[in-house]
Amino acid sequence: MKLKYVGAYPIVTHKGVSFDQTKPDPYIYLNAIIEIIEAIEKSTDKNIQIDEHSLKDYNANELMDFVKKYCSDFESMIKQKEARVDEIVQNYTNASKNNPNLNADEKKAILGNIDIMKDYYKSYITNDIIYKCLLEVLSDIVVKKHIKDITFSIGRNYGMVLSDVARVLQDHKPYRDATMEFFSDDSGIAYGKLDMNIA
Repeated sequence: MKLKYVGAYPIVTHKGVSFDQTKPDPYIYLNAIIEIIEAIEKSTDKNIQIDEHSLKDYNANELMDFVKKYCSDFESMIKQKEARVDEIVQNYTNASKNNPNLNADEKKAILGNIDIMKDYYKSYITNDIIYKCLLEVLSDIVVKKHIKDITFSIGRNYGMVLSDVARVLQDHKPYRDATMEFFSDDSGIAYGKLDMNIA
């Protein structure tokens, strides 16, 4: 399994391929989530401050080393990726075959476009599976270390990652009703805070 940035989620039609900009490649969040995990792991405090912690952009190999450290069930992740790609291909294939508004050439075009995009889907889904694994890891660490809140500087996708963590924590055992807030300090610098709402 390799990590690489590919871009937004692709949508295949008989006219070609477009990209759903509302579903960015989860790869863009991997640096931020790793920085947050590392900051919490190194801290003994219950109130975490993330201020562009390392400013390090990890390359794909460094990201994968980190993933291997925390997401140990690679066999399952690979099977999950293959199953999701197969499902996408099957859904497009069935939709094109069952669409009475498409002629034979248009159906053939969709199948050709699906074939062209298969590796792209594999990379996108790999990034998605890994990001979701790291969200679970981060949520587990937050609960295990009894983190009260995480304050972060705006930028580097910290806010996006932590808003996803808040959603994961809603289904976590034990449950956390985390809330997100944003504020500015006296000098006008913007910050965000994920509050776990625990005493």
